[in-house]
Parts: sequence; structure tokens; C-alpha cells
Amino acid sequence: MTLDLTLDLREVLDGTPIAHVATVLPDGAPHCVPVWIATHKDYVVILTGPRSQKARNLRRDPRVAISLTPPENPFQPITLRGQVVDWLDGEQGWAVIDTIAHKYLGVPYARGQERVVALIEIDHQRMGMRARWARSD
Repeated sequence: MTLDLTLDLREVLDGTPIAHVATVLPDGAPHCVPVWIATHKDYVVILTGPRSQKARNLRRDPRVAISLTPPENPFQPITLRGQVVDWLDGEQGWAVIDTIAHKYLGVPYARGQERVVALIEIDHQRMGMRARWARSD
């Protein structure tokens, strides 16, 4: 069952969190890498090289787990699970990639390497407490 992304989650994804995406290697072992993340329509999106280990894993087994925290509150855990339902490449993919790059860098993504966008439907989303931790010295 696909879930609608909550407004709180969209707010975080519209910011600049670094997410960690877990996929499954051919031998069943986990593979986890940091990525830029965003939304596109009703999907969570990430970009990658079309021949990266992450892309190869997701084309073979589209299940994905994602962990991230809001940059302004690194103690608020957010976990997502879902599956890649489609890939964007060419001009359509670059339009999404440039939107993501503008968010993180303020400029379009360099065209020196081939990139694709994974469209992820979310079937599990959980946002932990918005606790703010303070040190007491």
C-alpha cells in the first residue's frame, strides 16, 4: 500500500538532509550509501549513476530503506521504506537532478557524468520525536 507523504515529511525532504539508502546486494547483504534526497510529485527521489552498485541493486530488487534526519535536528530519526517504481533519465531526469542540485548546491548538476533518478513509492514512513538535545556542562 502506497502512503501519501505527510506534510512534516515533505518539509524535511524539501530541505537539505543527507539520507542513507539501504539496498540489497546480490548475495543478500545490505548495501547502504549517503545520498541527496527530494520529492517529485508523489514520489521520494534520489539520483545515482545508472551503473552504480545502488542502481544495479534497485533494478534487480526495487525494495529500499531510507534513514535521514533534519539538518536542524540531527536527533529526530526519520525512516522510510518503499520500492523504486520507475526511473527518469534524459532531459526528464536532468530536470529533476538540477532541481535537487539547486537545493543542495545552488547551481545545476555538472553534466560530466551520466545520472538517473529513482522514483520511490513509500509504503512506510515514521518520524521520531522532535527532541532537541542540549549539553549540560
